[in-house]
Amino acid sequence: MNGEWQDAVLPEGFRLEHREATGSTNDDVREAARAGATAGLVVAAEVQAAGRGRRGAAWVCPPGEGLAFSLLLRPAEKKELWPRLSLVAGLAVAEALDRCGVFAEVKWPNDIWIGGRKVCGILVEAGENFVVVGIGINVGVRGFPDALADSATSLAIECGEAPARAAVLVAVLERLQVWEGCIGSRFGEPLQRLRERCALTGKRVRMNRGDEVLSGEAAGIGDGGELLLRDASGVRKIVQADEVRVLADR
Repeated sequence: MNGEWQDAVLPEGFRLEHREATGSTNDDVREAARAGATAGLVVAAEVQAAGRGRRGAAWVCPPGEGLAFSLLLRPAEKKELWPRLSLVAGLAVAEALDRCGVFAEVKWPNDIWIGGRKVCGILVEAGENFVVVGIGINVGVRGFPDALADSATSLAIECGEAPARAAVLVAVLERLQVWEGCIGSRFGEPLQRLRERCALTGKRVRMNRGDEVLSGEAAGIGDGGELLLRDASGVRKIVQADEVRVLADR
């Protein structure tokens, strides 16, 4: 483990394994979970040959410029509540980035935006008795491919300089430790904060849900964490969507 990570003091209950290269940190943590690893394992990597985002999209991050890690949770709540972990993970990242002097919003369900541009993606995958939370944050990235130039940003761009990646990791874990146990009867606490940071509320959006395309106004986040979509038929509760895009104002 290099010096940047060697001195990182993680919150109690977490332990870090840093790798220069791997296939996918989510896959590494899943394998460890199946082998009996306890909750709190964090695997971070400089390079992921098979890193991925939601719906199997590739996740690419330049070595040394991004923070890519996955962590193992073993939730005590019933499994039907586990999807809420995507939302509280997004809230944890957004609140952690406050320490960098920026205000981050959550684009439902679990992208993080600063000023309307994506700074972080989150991929949550569940196993039989565990959950893997994969997080990728653009920390020191200064330039993006043309296809992402208008939609992506980084902490270096937003803050003027890049914060230490280890410090960002610790901040995220500290906030996640606060919220991960609140997906059951205490969900109202993170839910209120999510509503305050919802990047979609009041905006016209279009989403793909299987073969169906829906559009309307995002009316906020419902009591179960679903996105509320207002269209000609009224207000729908959207539990899952393949893609959500904000439409330009007319």
